[in-house]
Amino acid sequence: MTTTHPGLVVLFGSGETSPNGGRIFENIVQRLSVSPPRIAILETPAGFEPNSEMVAGRIANFLRQRLQNHQPEISVIPARKRDTPLSPDNAELTQPLLNAHLIFLGPGSPTYTVRQLEHTRAWHRLTARCHLGTTLVLASAAALAMGTQTLPVYEIYKVGADLHWHRGLDFFGGDGLPLVFIPHWDNAEGGADLDTSRCFMGQARFAQLCTLLPPDVTIVGIDEHTALIIDRQQATCEVMGRGHVTIIRSNTEQRFAASQHFPLTHLGALQSADLSATIPADVWEEALAAQGQTPTPAEAPAEVLALVTQRQAARDHRDWSAADEIRQRISALGWKVEDTPEGPRLEPE
Repeated sequence: MTTTHPGLVVLFGSGETSPNGGRIFENIVQRLSVSPPRIAILETPAGFEPNSEMVAGRIANFLRQRLQNHQPEISVIPARKRDTPLSPDNAELTQPLLNAHLIFLGPGSPTYTVRQLEHTRAWHRLTARCHLGTTLVLASAAALAMGTQTLPVYEIYKVGADLHWHRGLDFFGGDGLPLVFIPHWDNAEGGADLDTSRCFMGQARFAQLCTLLPPDVTIVGIDEHTALIIDRQQATCEVMGRGHVTIIRSNTEQRFAASQHFPLTHLGALQSADLSATIPADVWEEALAAQGQTPTPAEAPAEVLALVTQRQAARDHRDWSAADEIRQRISALGWKVEDTPEGPRLEPE
């Protein structure tokens, strides 16, 4: 696949539509250096709510007002539920993702977000575009859902389910980073009577939850009215806003205040993502086309090229049996040969 230049990933602890959040959006849009910026708001996290259209609409109106000097072009994508006309698998509905400079996902349910987005056209398009430079901004439920595991907040806090984790979308899994994101890290809505920090779990319950995670997972706690900006291209992280970001890795805790930068290695060892393992080839090609690129043709190994030459010689001698046998050997090596008027053409299978 083509060499990629991943876009920024911005995770809010809360307050994405506050004055403080507006300043962070302003900073991010300035970094895009495009005019006008195209913003896509994916409605999926709140798709189960009867007023999900209003939730997304409020965010769109906030961004239009806050970013008015940039004259953003904003699309709200009502991809609410699988197997409906408004499905995240609807190619036409999710088309704006392919042209977006910035994609936003926000409030709702993290477990619903995972169920409705994973393995869908919307998710593959989002992932492909982010690997090609699109900025991804996440808040609340969407930030939770991006980890290798997600915290089922409603199920535990509202319904009383036993402590557990739910599979996440694992956005950074291809980069070799097993991360868990916890917004509302310093939440204090419970006052003196109830500890609602750690995204409403409280420190005692959250300590128990940590014991249920694999030992290699890194926990990223983001305070309210605070954002963590992850730059995979430069392998750096930056904290913006009013609070701190807390990193817990290998039983070691580090805190970073607003305006601080730190190496991405604090989250883990970044690896080259194998995009072909997670993004369907047709989605990758349409994402490249939207950016004005074409896929880089794969180069066949010398062994396959030699077999193509042998097969062509067999065909020239009308030895069809030998040509078919060589074709099968080429196929076993993962390549398909097609005969064209200009000669044999190779493609990966």
